[in-house]
Amino acid sequence: MRSSHQARVRLILPQMKSFSHLTGILTSVVLAGFLVGCASIGAPVPPSLELPKPPTDLRATRKGNKVYLSWSVPTRTTDRQNVRRPGPTRICRSQATVMSQCDTPVGNVGPTEESAEPARNGQTAKLRAEFVDTLPAVLQQQDPTGTVTYAVEPLNLEARSAGLSNQVQVPLTPALPPPENVSAQVAPGGVVLAWAWTPPALASSALHFTCRIYRRPVDTPIDSKLADVDCSSDRYEDHFIDWQKTYEYRINVVTSAGMDLGHPGDVAVIEGDDSPGVKILANDVYPPAVPTGVQAVFSGPGQPPFIDLIWAPNGDSDLAGYDVYRHEIAGGPVKINPELVKSPAYRDPNVAPGKAYYYSVSAVDLRGNESARSEEASESVPQN
Repeated sequence: MRSSHQARVRLILPQMKSFSHLTGILTSVVLAGFLVGCASIGAPVPPSLELPKPPTDLRATRKGNKVYLSWSVPTRTTDRQNVRRPGPTRICRSQATVMSQCDTPVGNVGPTEESAEPARNGQTAKLRAEFVDTLPAVLQQQDPTGTVTYAVEPLNLEARSAGLSNQVQVPLTPALPPPENVSAQVAPGGVVLAWAWTPPALASSALHFTCRIYRRPVDTPIDSKLADVDCSSDRYEDHFIDWQKTYEYRINVVTSAGMDLGHPGDVAVIEGDDSPGVKILANDVYPPAVPTGVQAVFSGPGQPPFIDLIWAPNGDSDLAGYDVYRHEIAGGPVKINPELVKSPAYRDPNVAPGKAYYYSVSAVDLRGNESARSEEASESVPQN
């Protein structure tokens, strides 16, 4: 009996030790889970207000009475979250130098009215929004040397915002209409532009006006500024053309006004609207200048008979060469050079003793336009 009891005790003890070990493991797991759960509990996180972060790159340019605004579309909120539900953006304009709030918006831009700006240096392209505002004429008349301030204010769907963007100032300098009756004609020296312009009845002596001329070849989309000229001259000649090319010209009136835009001596320069484009083919039908100073000299005794001709060089930039004409007393001028003469000299070896020859020279340009013949020079070949 005793030995049997001892056997049961030895059997139960190992089972109790195993159960105790398992209980310890479970207790440790539960305790660890409890501690982990306690560590994740912190201060409550407030819900995102979804306030778009105001742009800092608002830009403004003016042409005529139009102000062209552009800015980057906000993609992050003020609490560093992605903008998920963007609202509209207010366009703010004020005559105050610094705008504290957007009192009366001049327009709104919806969240879909945007375009992608090209990516640069491998960076992600930004979405740009744009708006065009028309300056009221009364503002320009009231303060022609003043400025107006613009800002934009992006909203969430609850019409709440985090404030205004950076602020930009635009001059209120009056923009004038373009000159009238703009025309273009081809002349020997280039293209001649003409127009009609009446000075405005503006009393401010701080305003100055010039006419700005733009030109572009019709096979390119880019205008280039050609010149700023006095509008009262009513005329400009463009000497910097390529013949046989078609150009389009536009003219606008530029108003300049001295004002304080942040630096002493600042001047606001505002372009008015462009005149309708005038197209013209620079068709060269104009010959070079007539050669002058033609002289003829016989070779002299002891040499084979010939007559040397020389004349003053022609300075036309498109000169291709010269033609030489000769005749005797009876008969008309005949061209004696088989090809264009490139320099202002020619030797005529086909002369006979006892005869007199009369020479004249014409100039020919690259398009085959030939000038009139020069005054004649004569020379006689002595008898042997």
